[in-house]
Amino acid sequence: MTPEDKSRIFNLAIEVLKENDRGAYTVPTKGLYPFQWNWDSCFTALGQAHFDEDRAWTEMETLFEHQWPDGMVPHIIFHVHDDGYFPGPDVWGTGRATPTSGITQPPIAGFALRQLFERSADRTAAERRARALLPKIEKWFAWFYANRDPQGQGLVAILHPWEAGRDNSIDWDEAFDRVPTEGIAPYTRRDTQHADPAHRPTKAQYDRYLWLVEHFRGLGWDNARLHDASPFQVVDPGFNAILIRGCQDLAVVAEALGRADTAARNRNRAARGLAALENLWSDRHGQYLCLDRITGTLIDSPSIGGLIPVFAAIPKSRAAAIGQVIQQQATRLKYVIASHDPDDPRFEAKRYWRGPVWLVVNYLIVDGLLAAGETEVAARVLRSSLDLIEQSGFAEYYDPLTGAPCGGGRFTWTAAMVLEFLDIAA
Repeated sequence: MTPEDKSRIFNLAIEVLKENDRGAYTVPTKGLYPFQWNWDSCFTALGQAHFDEDRAWTEMETLFEHQWPDGMVPHIIFHVHDDGYFPGPDVWGTGRATPTSGITQPPIAGFALRQLFERSADRTAAERRARALLPKIEKWFAWFYANRDPQGQGLVAILHPWEAGRDNSIDWDEAFDRVPTEGIAPYTRRDTQHADPAHRPTKAQYDRYLWLVEHFRGLGWDNARLHDASPFQVVDPGFNAILIRGCQDLAVVAEALGRADTAARNRNRAARGLAALENLWSDRHGQYLCLDRITGTLIDSPSIGGLIPVFAAIPKSRAAAIGQVIQQQATRLKYVIASHDPDDPRFEAKRYWRGPVWLVVNYLIVDGLLAAGETEVAARVLRSSLDLIEQSGFAEYYDPLTGAPCGGGRFTWTAAMVLEFLDIAA
């Protein structure tokens, strides 16, 4: 890629971010996702920091203005009315002054906080804003271990597939079969009006998504009760790695701000999580697997969720094995990293999280591979990611066999990650 090409793509990425900016928060894309999403916003802030660090801080601050009293940070904040999205605030029924969903998402905020803090040119403002966000993010992390790890095992469970961010991953199929579909209220989906239905979750999956929402709503969104009351309890290694890395990064920021107590607590959380993560390793697959907490067994589903742990400080031997999985995958695909093992008969190249490439996950894995010294495979993933942008623009996700764009277009977090990739490649 020539310097002119990099400059052109850089400017196009900024154009997408500004197009989706709503003042104090950013939508993932027009139409399909018209509200503020949790982990989207944290990735968005990383992109915004390349051209407007004040706006980047505001993105995260807006998210945490809607933290629940118990510490949970919801996965959607419904700042405005828009009936083009389902399920909307009336379905969630969380009773918040500004409506929100009642579940959460991967806690990338700890990582994002450290990135903004260390990159900011205005050190005085960075310290002030980081001091304000630090206790809020720690309260969220403490919430996870109190409510999603009630036995103190060191790893947290997701209670709804949407919490993982990998909505209809093959990883969930077996555990999801336990979720009933009877008795849910009639509904009309909106996602299939904005994207190809063949690329979206099936109706059977959507019925189960909504059963869980209605079930949790019936429990008054009492987070102290939801874990044990859920028929779906999955320990996702990727989700936990993001939380572990978040604790590590929060500790670094806390130390810099003179908060040794906060730093010690979060280093302890990370250490316990890393030790427990080893229980999810699969020698056969050369990666981590999800755990079904209901049955106590590993789920035989080699997905990108088991590669994301390289983002945390896993042993270098594990990082090397994950690098090998990616290199092997690259011999069978035009673009990496697929969200599911392409040799698995359940792989679907275009269906949401069941095969496609997502640049946001590529970014997490590249970051971890570089830290582990796996520079060759990191460079390959980086090159593949930028090739996708040149071929297919800023799509939500991509077919790994052809590079065809899928899902929403002119997607915010894709643009944000491109700015990050260009910076890494510089």
